[in-house]
This record gives sequence, C-alpha cells and structure tokens, in this order.
Amino acid sequence: MASGNRVKHATLAVVGAVVLLAGIALLVLPGPGLLLVLAGLWMLAFQFPALERYLDPVRDRAMKAMRESVSSWWRIAVAVLCGLALIAAGIAWGLRLFDWLPFPGWSTGSSLILSGIILLGLLVWSYRKVAADR
Repeated sequence: MASGNRVKHATLAVVGAVVLLAGIALLVLPGPGLLLVLAGLWMLAFQFPALERYLDPVRDRAMKAMRESVSSWWRIAVAVLCGLALIAAGIAWGLRLFDWLPFPGWSTGSSLILSGIILLGLLVWSYRKVAADR
C-alpha cells in the first residue's frame, strides 16, 4: 500500500511539474500560460507545501487575465480565431501541406491542435465563469 502511495505522489509531482513548465512556456507562446502555471502550482503544492504561498498571487493574476479575456466581444472573437488557426495550422503541419514548414509531421501538428483545443476550452470555461459571477 505504501508503494502505491509513493507512486501516486510521484506521478502527481511529475504531472504538476510538466503542467507548470508548459504554463511557463505558454506565457510567451500562444496559449493559456497563466492558468496552466496556476494548475501546475496547485498540483505541486500537495507535495511541496512551501509552494502554497505562490498560489494566491498567481490565482489573482490568472483570474484577472481570465476576466479580461472575455470582457468584450472582439477579444472573444480574436481568441476563437486564434484557437481555430492553431487547429488549422496543426492539420497543415500534420499533413505536411507545405514543404517550407519547420518540423513537419504529426508531432508538431498534434501539439498545435491540442493548444487550439485547450485555448477554446479555456475560453468557454472563462466565459461561463464570468457569466456566472455576474
């Protein structure tokens, strides 16, 4: 039983670290970086309680960014277009439609498609959350 607990804790720590690193990367790349940083910190805080002190400031900034992202119709429209563009670009990369694309294939294409789906999913979640708070 103790072995299963260790595996569970190690898995949570690794997943939390990966989500945190992905969120940090998405702070400069297109995607929901701050929300992933928050999710990664939240997962890691279970294993490392010292990280809990970073949760509130990151949560406040992420929620502010979330509210701003759906504050007007044009922001929502641009975000939807970006999500759809990421999915279309992922399909183009995966199908190798253009010879000049760097790193052609489904490894790059699938990550772009996943980014677009995550962006659209978080946009829907943000819109619902802000609408429910009103």
